[in-house]
Amino acid sequence: MRVCAAELEGVLLIEPLVFTDERGHFREAWSRDRYAAAGLPSEFVQDNVSCSHRHVLRGLHYQWPSPQGKLVTVLRGEVFDVVVDIRYGSPTFGRWAGFTLSAENARQLWVPEGFAHGFLALTEDALFAYKCTAPYTPAAEGTVRWSDPALAIEWPTASPRLSAKDAAAPLLAEIAPERLPRYEVKT
Repeated sequence: MRVCAAELEGVLLIEPLVFTDERGHFREAWSRDRYAAAGLPSEFVQDNVSCSHRHVLRGLHYQWPSPQGKLVTVLRGEVFDVVVDIRYGSPTFGRWAGFTLSAENARQLWVPEGFAHGFLALTEDALFAYKCTAPYTPAAEGTVRWSDPALAIEWPTASPRLSAKDAAAPLLAEIAPERLPRYEVKT
């Protein structure tokens, strides 16, 4: 597998080896030892799968004070996946990075704790899988508005299909600092 560091600290794009022949293909989706050697957690506590129709945008979601790291991948279809650094005090606070993940390219994205995450389905249906380092905690759930002009995310559509919660999400600047993760300098 190939692991590429993204421009945001801690975010990793993973390209697993895919073995293809006339029967189809095979890939290793996760291996504790191999992924730990690449800097990812060796323990996940919850797996989630969502199916989204074309132009459904889910996000930008995070949890605080019970943060989750997420290893995400697409099992069917294609998405535009976005991470935003929302770690209060980070030198890259408010910066985002976007990636195309698809069943065809088999890419995975490591979204570390302290980042908001969202994706836009680009195909008729997109089946999206998450491995999470912590359980979902409703009281810790946070959302940042997908169209926050200060973030200036270049989504591939101007009019996505949103949940009521995501449509009503606050701008990043409207979220109280105590409701955001803190940036910690790594020693």
